[in-house]
Amino acid sequence: MRAFLLLFLLFPVLELYVFFKVSTAIGFFPALLLIIAGSLFGVLVVRVAGLATAFKARESLNRGELPAQQMLEGLMLALGGGLLVLPGFISDAAGLLLLFPPVRRFLVNRLRKRAEEQAIRQRAFAEDFEAARPRAHQPLGREPNVIEGEFEHRDK
Repeated sequence: MRAFLLLFLLFPVLELYVFFKVSTAIGFFPALLLIIAGSLFGVLVVRVAGLATAFKARESLNRGELPAQQMLEGLMLALGGGLLVLPGFISDAAGLLLLFPPVRRFLVNRLRKRAEEQAIRQRAFAEDFEAARPRAHQPLGREPNVIEGEFEHRDK
């Protein structure tokens, strides 16, 4: 959590530093135009990626397949477009990396592998929990747990 907070606070400072270095190398207005062009390109990518992902997912569903791969790749495209929309050269570089298909496939495969491992762990935990839970139907030959007690009716 602290690492995320540090990154959250450090990221804008790094973006400003890189913008300062780039603007001193090529000039302020060309650097500003590059950031604006990157943001416009990011908006275009998000729009196109959303539509393309929806169409690919619909085609997969029509074939009777689960569109997990297409959905995750669409998510990566949307994330790349979102990073392009953010002003700054570091976020633009990360967004452009996510637009390359090999990088996207690598990240999607890593995410799927992690999700499958987590699902296996959760399934194993659920099986352990199920085994420890008492069953409603007892096997033949065993009597259910009975608590004996006395009671009396008190009528007025």
